[in-house]
Order: sequence, then structure tokens, then C-alpha cells
Amino acid sequence: MEFFKIRKDIPFMRHALIFNAVSLITFVLAVFFLFSRGLHLSVEFTGGTVMEVSYAQAPDLEKIRTKVASLGFTDVQVQNFGTARDVMIRLPALKGVSSAQQSDKVMAQLKADSADANLRRTNFVGPSVGEELVIDGLKALAFVVIGIMIYLAVRFEWKYAVAGIIANLHDIVIILGFFAFFQWEFSLSVLAAVLAVLGYSVNESVVIFDRIRENFKRYRKMTTVQIIDNAITSTISRTIITHGSTQIMVLSMLLFGGQTLFYFALALTIGILFGIYSSVFVAAAIAMWLGIKREDLIKAAPTKTDLNTEDPESGAVV
Repeated sequence: MEFFKIRKDIPFMRHALIFNAVSLITFVLAVFFLFSRGLHLSVEFTGGTVMEVSYAQAPDLEKIRTKVASLGFTDVQVQNFGTARDVMIRLPALKGVSSAQQSDKVMAQLKADSADANLRRTNFVGPSVGEELVIDGLKALAFVVIGIMIYLAVRFEWKYAVAGIIANLHDIVIILGFFAFFQWEFSLSVLAAVLAVLGYSVNESVVIFDRIRENFKRYRKMTTVQIIDNAITSTISRTIITHGSTQIMVLSMLLFGGQTLFYFALALTIGILFGIYSSVFVAAAIAMWLGIKREDLIKAAPTKTDLNTEDPESGAVV
């Protein structure tokens, strides 16, 4: 299915240096903000108190957030869970203040505003648990990256694996750079979005690499640059349909999903946009500079000297 068909190949690789220079500048800025500002980690990573409060009627979350913030708590998360009458409140850990003291203080403020507020459960996430989540998250990211490299190396060739993983890590670092620059909260849901972006990016890279392989088989007289330009041009329509439809769904979560899904959808939006850019302009260009050629993907046909003339079945086609 195609929205449109481009009859003449677009010379993407002619401007590969410019596209990758822009990409490199964005990447360096993202790394700079990661080291200078750091990520604004959520309670799951830093430790804190998680309260579950129920109401007789659906409460105003923004009003609750304002009431809790008035007590001096910063970076408070207030969201619904289960039903509209159930509220989850995440409080960051404070030095010299226990979890019980935090929950008592918050409940006193909530009950003063609404007598039907009822504390259902209080959980304390210790710093050791948060550190364990950070380590587990990094392990998950490492396993995904290694798995992608192995898959691309087996399906195509090592040059494609290197190009694909550089492009994918480029997307991940830029997402983290955005969250570091704007100090958006980095939670477990955002980590899940980052891992999902890796899948989206590698999928687009595989589509382009697969078309490059087909073109190498089909067009014997084309140069490598022409092969890549044709592969990208012929898959543009498919890219717009796939990522456009995905982004519509993500945009609905971003606009109507509330505070719970906002940063998850935001990370996906950034990842999808930069994933398209990296798959088309970064991965293909790096593969070209690594020297991909027809012989990498297509084995040469055996010559007469390669055949065993003593074997009566030599050269037979089964």
C-alpha cells in the first residue's frame, strides 16, 4: 500500500554528510545535557513513599497535587489507578522524615479538605530498591542492544549491524538528552518507552536494509549510492503510513492519557521522530561509509574450477 509513488529516486546520500553532521551535533548536545544536568529520576529510582488514597467521589487531581505541594513536598506525582476514585500519590524521600510521618502529614491535609479521603495503603521504596531498578534497567537496555546486533549480523552482515546499532543508540541518547535538558521526570514507564523505541528504530532499519539487499540482486549496474537512494525512496510511503499511524495513537495518549501516560507518550513521540531520521539518514549513510557492497550479501556463483569433477553429482541442482 502506498500513499504516493515517487518515480525518480531522491539523492539522499548526496547530502549524507550534512544530515549526519546535524545528527552528530544533536547527539553531542544530548550527551552534554546528560552529564551537566542529569536525569530527573522518579520515586521508583530514588526512593520515597507511595500512598494509595480512596475517595467516595472522583477527586480533582490538580487540587490534590496543589494541597500536597503546599506542605513543602517537591516533585509530587498524583495520578489515578484502578478507578477514578482511587488516587496514587508518590512522595520523594526526605532526610530526617520517615515514611509514616510523610503519609500522616499528607493525610491530615487531605482530610481537612475532604473528609471522605481514606488511606488504603502506604509503601516505602528504599534507595537500595531504587538502585536495583536502575541496574536492572541498564541490563535490559544492554540485552536489547546486544540482541539487535546479533539479529542484524545474522540476517545481513556485520557492517549493517554496526550501522543499525549506532543509529538506534543515537535515538536513545537523544531521548535521554531531551529529558535531561527539560528535567522531565524519568520513570519506569519512560524506560519502557525507550526500549520500545529501540524496536521501532531497528524495524525501520531492517526494512531499508532488506530493500538494499533486494536492489543489489535486482540492479547489477547501479552503484552502491544509487542502490541506497532507490531503497530509501521506494520505502518512503511505507514509512509514512507505519509511523504516521503509530504516532496518531501515541498522540492520543499524549493529549488524553493524563499525567500517567504523558511522559511515556512524550518519549515515544521523540523516539519515533528521531527514529525515522536515524534509520533513513544515519544508518544507511554509515552502512555506505563502512563499504557495503553486493558481494557482502550475494555469494558468487561457483565456477567450474570450484566444482569437484570427480563427483558424478557435482553441479547437480536439487
